[in-house]
Amino acid sequence: MSGFVPYDRVALDLLGDPLRIHLVGIGGAGMSAIADVLLGLGHTVSGSDGASGPVVDRLRASGIDVNVGHSAASVDGAMTVVGVSTAIPDDNPEVVAARSLGVPVCHRFDLLRAIGATRSTLAVSGTHGKTTTSALCALALDEAGMEPSFIIGADVAGLGSGARWTDGQWLVLEADESDSTFLAPPRSGCIITNIEADHLDHHGTLSNLIEAFSEFATGTDGPAVICLDDPIAAELANELAARPDMSGRLLTYGTASDAMVRIVDATRRPGGMEWGVVGGPLDGLQLSVGLPGMHLVRNATAACALAVAVGADPIRAVAGVARYRGAARRYEFRGTAAGVTFIDDYAHLPTEVRAVLSAATTGDARVVCVFQPHRFSRTEAVWNEYGDAFDGADLLVITEIYAAGESPRPGVTGRLILDSVRAKRPAQRVVWLATRYDLLEQLPTLLQPGDLCLTLGAGDLTTLPDQLIERLTR
Repeated sequence: MSGFVPYDRVALDLLGDPLRIHLVGIGGAGMSAIADVLLGLGHTVSGSDGASGPVVDRLRASGIDVNVGHSAASVDGAMTVVGVSTAIPDDNPEVVAARSLGVPVCHRFDLLRAIGATRSTLAVSGTHGKTTTSALCALALDEAGMEPSFIIGADVAGLGSGARWTDGQWLVLEADESDSTFLAPPRSGCIITNIEADHLDHHGTLSNLIEAFSEFATGTDGPAVICLDDPIAAELANELAARPDMSGRLLTYGTASDAMVRIVDATRRPGGMEWGVVGGPLDGLQLSVGLPGMHLVRNATAACALAVAVGADPIRAVAGVARYRGAARRYEFRGTAAGVTFIDDYAHLPTEVRAVLSAATTGDARVVCVFQPHRFSRTEAVWNEYGDAFDGADLLVITEIYAAGESPRPGVTGRLILDSVRAKRPAQRVVWLATRYDLLEQLPTLLQPGDLCLTLGAGDLTTLPDQLIERLTR
């Protein structure tokens, strides 16, 4: 299972008698969505998180008992299981208390496997684009009247939240490859958007990661939709095409000439993107999406193709993806102040950065890109690949690394990325503003009316636009 380290192996029957389930780290995107679903299935859910916030407030409002802070007192022997994510250490006091009481401590792997067994699961994975593609697939099925449940790692405009539980047959799941949980649930269909060398702290090597994606596709009992525009995913698709067990199940997409679902004539319009499709279940249809970027064209095509392949009406599925107006931290409009427009995006890998900047630089605005590197391990592995990733930014601001719980590494700082940009793009205007204080003090003096300020990163930079808007307004 690609290096997955098991916790207590727990076979949960979520369709049987109500259970008592306690989730450690319940305020995170993945665990909060699981909590919503478990509650919808009729189970008693409690949890804890390190800090309060809007997600914790929402969970409490839905009837879930959430403690802020981790304490052994939060766990009692009557609980069925204590669920944790990979981010929760073995010495967490609630984990220690559960094991002392004989309460099984299961990884979210087992929770997702049990949830997936209650529905026909459509799992969406890939290094980039999982959240967006999952949201688009849920919208396509929803518009087609199929009332899907979904678990998505961000709130989605048009769906109301990042998780929903219905009586419908289908569950759309954003399936995470980072710790192999994408292999957990039984799958009735899947999408692979792309494959890039990431999360090698878990998988070990790129070859192991590719093998995990191969298992993800071959272990799916239904259509496997794979992008041919991504070189590694295309190589995997070619290998799978030779396997008898994939006959009739493999469905490739993209602008590539040999894609089964081929994207043609993609055009930027004032309202977003429009394009046509040749071949496969979408043959002859015109699609559109209300935000810019070729990455959205590919994601919407994959989502529609899978939805139609499992029975959605093609016309209604196309209408569903046209409703997409973004997800939290995915090219999210955050407001305007002093003539500056603020857009925030989760992009933190070089490929993601290029895609977002390609979308942002299609207009006339001056683009000011603020980038926060994410994790010391990731920066150490790929810092030099960022050197040409910010093409199109009129002004680039780089901050210090967001640790995400990691310990610092000798010689690894955000200045590695700064140096790479200066070496590969010496003409690009780039500024080093390491801290939040530096950003709040100096960035407002660099912004001009008419600018598009684009904040990129998977860390806490997402709160910067609100602070800048307040400061500029004041």
